[in-house]
This record gives sequence, C-alpha cells and structure tokens, in this order.
Amino acid sequence: MTVPHNPRMNECIEFLPPNDGVPPQLMVLLHGVGGDAASMLPLAQALRAEFPQAALLIPEGFDAFDGGSAGRQWFSVNSITEENRPARVAAARERFVKWLHATQARLRAEPAVTALVGFSQGAILALETAQAEDGLAGRVLAFSGRYAVLPDHAPRLTTLHLLHGGADTVMPARHAREALDRLALLGGDATLDIAEGVGHELHPALIAEAIHRLRTHIPHRTWQAALGAVPALQRGGEPH
Repeated sequence: MTVPHNPRMNECIEFLPPNDGVPPQLMVLLHGVGGDAASMLPLAQALRAEFPQAALLIPEGFDAFDGGSAGRQWFSVNSITEENRPARVAAARERFVKWLHATQARLRAEPAVTALVGFSQGAILALETAQAEDGLAGRVLAFSGRYAVLPDHAPRLTTLHLLHGGADTVMPARHAREALDRLALLGGDATLDIAEGVGHELHPALIAEAIHRLRTHIPHRTWQAALGAVPALQRGGEPH
C-alpha cells in the first residue's frame, strides 16, 4: 500500500507493511538530481517483491531542481567543483540526518535494520551520511555514486555496496573503484559490482546484483562478533 507522507522535504512515497508492527527492515530510497520519488519506483517495486515486510520510503529532495527543469535536488550542482562539493553535501546531509532520525523513531525502526539506497546524487548523500554518522544505517547501496571526498576512515557499523555502470559517462566508474580501494585500505566492509556496457542508470542488472548482495553478504562485523573479536551488537538485527 502506498501512503503519502509529507515530512516537509517535499513529498515522500511510503510502502508500509500490512500491519502496524515494527518493520523488520527500513529501506530509504534517494533519487538523483532533477529526479523525484516516482523515478525510484522501478527499484522500489523490485525491492518490495523481495522484501515484502520491509517499510520502504522514497523521500524527495529538499529543494526544487535549479537546473532549468522540473524535479528535486538534495544540493545544487550549479557551478559545482571538487572544492565546493563537500560543503554542499554536508549541508544536505545535516538536513537528511534529522529527517532520518525522526523517521526511524516514527516507524520504530532500529538503525541496524535501516538501508540507504541512493542513485547518483542520492548515492552521494547516502555514502556521506554513513561516513559522518557511522551506524545510522546498517547498509548503504550506492548506485552510480561517489564520495564528495574520499574517506580518511571507514565506517565500522555500516556495510557499503557500490554498484556502477561500466559505461557511465556522467559519474565514471573510476569513482567507485577509487572508493573501494580506499575503503579496503582502511579496513572497511564494502563490495563493488560494475555492469559493463551500462551507463548512468538504474539498470536491471545492477538492481539484481543489489538484491543478491542484500540477501547473501554477511557484514564483517557480524562475523567478528560471532568469532568473539568484538562485543556482540546490542541493537536490532541486520537487513538481509
């Protein structure tokens, strides 16, 4: 069932479980620049088919797209540079984190069972949220994204899944490769899947691989806890 809910970002499409209980998973889908909630519906439908008991939300960006057409944006890309991108992303991230905290509280969804699923600009926001707020989400799935700045430390409570088209000319796949190399160096828990011949899009092959990762990848922290290397997690379970 689709339930409109307006948290005053703009609009949020919600697919909620059929009962009023605590959802076993919370998935938040974040669209790209100039997009809207409806642009993420094909991905939402694929995730709903695999995880029917999950609460699935598609919020729209904070601001109207300033690029000359309809749509929304998380931050402006007008005259954006490598130097000014981090500050723009950080401002958007602060607003999004407040919304996500409120949403988790409203739905009684623990951070560990929350997955942020972003495309393009939405992927940037998801990655940077996990970087600044380790453990606010248990998983991040970043389609066709990048970091605003490559990280100097890796999240310990968030697993990162990078998914990219090999023929992406908008956000070249080198960004994903560089991110994986840096996260590996820092001891992060990350995966990378590149679909050759795929451009800047939520391609079915990437969606299928994302679902495969959600279903089969056991986070490193879960293995470590089972082996006694770190204390067992105290909050919630893992998205799976």
